[in-house]
Amino acid sequence: MNMKLMKEFFATFVIINTVSLLLACNVLAAEYDIPEGKQRLIGQIQYHQVEQGDFFQKIAEQYNVGFLALLAANPSIDPFLPEVGTRVVIPSAMLLPFIKQEGIVVNLPELRLYYFEPDKNKVHVFPVGIGRQGLATPKATSYISEKRKDPVWRPTKAMKERYLKEKGVVLANEVPPGANNPFGKYALRLGTSEYLIHGTNKRFGIGMRASSGCIRMYDDDIKWLYDNVALQTRVRIIDQPIKMSYENGQRQLIEIHEPLTEEPGKQTIKLANAVQRFVGSNRNYWHQLVPVIEKPTGLVIELEEGEQDEGKTY
Repeated sequence: MNMKLMKEFFATFVIINTVSLLLACNVLAAEYDIPEGKQRLIGQIQYHQVEQGDFFQKIAEQYNVGFLALLAANPSIDPFLPEVGTRVVIPSAMLLPFIKQEGIVVNLPELRLYYFEPDKNKVHVFPVGIGRQGLATPKATSYISEKRKDPVWRPTKAMKERYLKEKGVVLANEVPPGANNPFGKYALRLGTSEYLIHGTNKRFGIGMRASSGCIRMYDDDIKWLYDNVALQTRVRIIDQPIKMSYENGQRQLIEIHEPLTEEPGKQTIKLANAVQRFVGSNRNYWHQLVPVIEKPTGLVIELEEGEQDEGKTY
């Protein structure tokens, strides 16, 4: 199903399931202790048994994970009409990105935001929505320059022209706070740029490439950041589709996500020298990795000795 049809189907489906979605529990960001030494594994995999009325957006909100992350981890399950009793894998185990552990880190391919709480050895993890193809969220190093409560949305000239051309919609010069405001209730500005980390009035889009370049979050999540993140906090937006770790100096863990691309259908995993050195010449390891390279699941996999179709997942 292409993205346009998927969105249209989902819009209809959400209307039918509004009541059940509102009753779903939206779990706040997961908080983890930062592992000691060079270890990077945090969290643990969870499972959800489908109940009547469940669908992936509802499940994603219940466990505070991204929609596409849930889709990648469960490729054989219908995201809109999952069969009752089916076991859904919740991708709630992950490897920390390979970067200095401070401030806010947004790793674009995995559609996650990490906040390393200063002086507490804690990391908080949130699903985010990022810029769609053609309007990609840029890689950058910046900082939180401004915090806005009940922000006013002022579409840019380029955005007005795009909406008029693509949708025949004339956007207002500004939209005041309220239910129709695309920024939601809170926004954090990045440096002197036009880019924001903000809430949204459209819940479908968190954990997807669906914005005009800004970083979207669930309402509860952006409120938490607004309340807890200080001005001048460093922000780094990175592109790491592959993350690796030696746990306890022995276990080899790897996590692979769909790489970003501006051309639909042309995603390719580029195996950097560091990845090839990590896997080495062990044919069994490569045998376990090939299916994941061809179709990334975003799950943490332990490479294991012996003939196996796939490694152990976390």
